[in-house]
Amino acid sequence: MCSVPETTACDIAATTVILCSKISAGVSIGEDSLVYDSSLSGRVRIGSQSIVVGVNIHELHRDSPQIIRSSTCFTLPDRHCLWEVPLVNSMGRVMVYCGLHDNPKVAMNRDGTFCGKPWKNVLEGLKIQDTDIWDTSNLDKCLWNARLFPIMSPPEMLSVGLWLMGSSGRDPDGKVSRMWRQSRRVSLEELHRSIDYHQLCVDSAKHQADLAAAVARSCMTYGLLGRNLFQLCEDMLGNDSSSVEVCKELLTFFPSHGDQYSGVLPPSRGYQVKMDLLRASGDVSAASMVEEKVWASVASETASAIKYGSKESSSSATTSSNGNLRPKKAVVELPVRVDFVGGWSDTPPWSLERPGCVLNMAISLEGRLPVGATTEATEDHHGVLIEDDADRKVYIDDLSSISCPFKEDDPFRLVKSALIVTGILGHEMLSTSGLKIRTWANVPRGSGLGTSSILAAAVVKCLFQLMEDDGGDDNVARAVLVVEQIMGTGGGWQDQIGGLYPGIKCTQSFPGQPLRLQVVPLLASPQLIQELEQRLLVVFTGQVRLAHRVLEKVVTRYLRRDSLLISSIRRLAELARAGREALMNGEVDELGGIMLEAWGLHQELDPFCSNRLVDELFALADPYCCGYKLVGAGGGGFALLLARSPGHAVDLRRALRDSAAGLDVTVYDWNVAVPLPR
Repeated sequence: MCSVPETTACDIAATTVILCSKISAGVSIGEDSLVYDSSLSGRVRIGSQSIVVGVNIHELHRDSPQIIRSSTCFTLPDRHCLWEVPLVNSMGRVMVYCGLHDNPKVAMNRDGTFCGKPWKNVLEGLKIQDTDIWDTSNLDKCLWNARLFPIMSPPEMLSVGLWLMGSSGRDPDGKVSRMWRQSRRVSLEELHRSIDYHQLCVDSAKHQADLAAAVARSCMTYGLLGRNLFQLCEDMLGNDSSSVEVCKELLTFFPSHGDQYSGVLPPSRGYQVKMDLLRASGDVSAASMVEEKVWASVASETASAIKYGSKESSSSATTSSNGNLRPKKAVVELPVRVDFVGGWSDTPPWSLERPGCVLNMAISLEGRLPVGATTEATEDHHGVLIEDDADRKVYIDDLSSISCPFKEDDPFRLVKSALIVTGILGHEMLSTSGLKIRTWANVPRGSGLGTSSILAAAVVKCLFQLMEDDGGDDNVARAVLVVEQIMGTGGGWQDQIGGLYPGIKCTQSFPGQPLRLQVVPLLASPQLIQELEQRLLVVFTGQVRLAHRVLEKVVTRYLRRDSLLISSIRRLAELARAGREALMNGEVDELGGIMLEAWGLHQELDPFCSNRLVDELFALADPYCCGYKLVGAGGGGFALLLARSPGHAVDLRRALRDSAAGLDVTVYDWNVAVPLPR
């Protein structure tokens, strides 16, 4: 929707749909009406459940003949259609009107109607004969071949339209009737052959560009909060080169705008708008520089929401009464997570501004917890030694060199980011001892199982334990959000929540400072756990997926306030709550339907989250399954296939193994990672 109210005097019902239209003061639009590609001003009333397309109505008394008085108000009755079209060979334009439910092909003698009234009543009311609008050769007298619509000036067409639709009710001197009779008139049938479709498209494009420019100016003036400036720029530039100057003009709003709305408009959103305007203005290099500020602002806003009101790291704490650090070691092993529904609603900046909800489950693979870390305070060196399960290692003796931003190809940026966020680099313990950190993840790279975030959670939890700081799961989950922003990978809270908290849980986030997370474990019965373990196949597609690239696309669309994306993510959060209810009631089949809808929404968010192999996998699985989806952001990695029954699961596993399509996928054995008994 891109209407531009020029004043607040417009009386527009909440359910009215206004598309690419300019609505001015004095215009009244009824409920459930649709106005598209039109410009309405003056004294105009649009009835309820009406449709207006391509009409430009301005002050009726301006340049009007004597018969149109300044007191005239153009009224389109309830449940009516009004549209305006150009004719070929510069013959002019024609306004066409009829009732919403008129069938143009139903003859007069078969209960045909015009403007919702039987033809007999229309002719009697207008005091005209059927020969005035139909040739004697017409066998079926109907709206399609009725020569009703005059070619004349716009004010005259409006006046005649009021008369024909019965809205005026007054033609005391018969001037309107005589003007109509003497005019050249066309039927819908003739009009269909005479429309200048090229001019129609040109007019529509120009009108849309003008409206987009007006909307953009209004957005810049009043705060940029709800409109997609990127799409408005696209609409403007689709018209002519003069629109580039409009974009440059809009850029001049920024110096004062940032101060005026600093408490309302998130900086990341403001920078995104500025970047879009710079690109539309042709300044690509400046746009690239601003793009860096977009992502830096997202990271800063996330850190502010997490750190606000939180406990500061106890950097001055000591571990013994005499101040000497004894060698200590911390070990953390965690499961991975599979998400049923709700992903993307956990991702900043969405989760910083709107509620989020995710339903996911912690699982072990092949009988073990696949992700872990160890941290150990050592006395044989005073630096930091980092190792991973690929036998890569790095020794850092100058702790001040650990600072962001990190290079994208740095294999240890996750651990380095965790060192910064936990505050251990400033801890007194590192003045007298060194630190050894080892990490591992026995999961295929690019799995979509949240491995990176869960590994970060393991490292953060180990470091907190080593410092005897607050290593509670809630605090660790918040810290990991900041770790990912410092790393430059972005990401939300659901991955670390999925690994830190065992079992199945529905987690909600509430925006504000601090960001609040509410983890609600699902008290699943042994029977439900067993049914899920029997029916749910966890399958690795063999394809690596790069969540960071997908995340950038989705976050950019959100910063631009893409309406389709916002509605899709909102629906995903709703489905997460519905999925929790389904599992609480033991309705596993219902969960399958929710997974299918979620997969469709993920494809709306990113059309490239699927591919040929994934489509072939799901096509093969469909006869056996009640639901399926890729985990995480999609694009590859692991898939969840929820079979219709344990027997179907066995058959599906066999079908995947013996696939004639040659699907090179791996089915993993898994179990729900349930809470340990106390």
